[in-house]
Amino acid sequence: MIYFGTGGVPVSAEDRSTEGGIRKIFELELDAMEIEFVRGVKMKENKAKGVRETAEATGVLLTAHAPYYINLASEEKFDVSVERIINTVRIGNIAGVRSVVFHAAYYGKDRKRAYKMVKKGIKEVMKFMEHEGIELDLRVETTGKPSQFGEVDEILSLCEETGCRICVDFAHIHARTGGKYNSYEEFMEIFEKIEKRLGKEELSFLHMHVSGIDYDERVGEKEHLNLRDSDFNWKDLLRALKDKGVGGVIIVESPNLEEDAMLLKSEWKKMGGEG
Repeated sequence: MIYFGTGGVPVSAEDRSTEGGIRKIFELELDAMEIEFVRGVKMKENKAKGVRETAEATGVLLTAHAPYYINLASEEKFDVSVERIINTVRIGNIAGVRSVVFHAAYYGKDRKRAYKMVKKGIKEVMKFMEHEGIELDLRVETTGKPSQFGEVDEILSLCEETGCRICVDFAHIHARTGGKYNSYEEFMEIFEKIEKRLGKEELSFLHMHVSGIDYDERVGEKEHLNLRDSDFNWKDLLRALKDKGVGGVIIVESPNLEEDAMLLKSEWKKMGGEG
């Protein structure tokens, strides 16, 4: 089964609160919503409890995106970056999210050092989670610029070494590789790599991001686009998901949010997919 949802409150929601967004998702017959803590975790515990109640009442699956201002590879920003991820995990857990996603770092001048520092940061967050008995998925996202930490292989290595999980942003992978990973065969290659490294069970619930994207071969990601305004091959992606038997959640990050989420869900249903 795949849950289809939006990265944030749907554009058409008159009530711009998180609860209003969840109710709009339910009204639109979508399945999920990602709470966007991208500019900071400002949600209070009482609010988070209300969010959880609304999600449980509607059956909407929730995930959360940690703040953008995270760079675990920076000595100056390491502690505050760990703190921001932990705050997202803490409030997200109260809100009942299934997983917390974050962009880990920028490489800087030393990729090996960046990897070690990201690994150290993840271990600190997971130590907090273990101490608090928090069992949600901590997921490192594939990123859209070659300057950003976030290649598939290095994230899979982190998963193997720390127990964190991967968030596959297909638009980001497409952008950072200058237009590759945009065919049925290449999507299958990603799924097969995840299965080989982490086991078939990892594909039973995969956290995915999808959108159109504008990119440059040198700098990678420029901006997100609506699917039909981009070259992203979303129909082949859905076909690969179905043929490989992948389950999980697809969070749409196109500017039109729910329109593309409904487009994907409609096509998925036509293919006979569960959702």
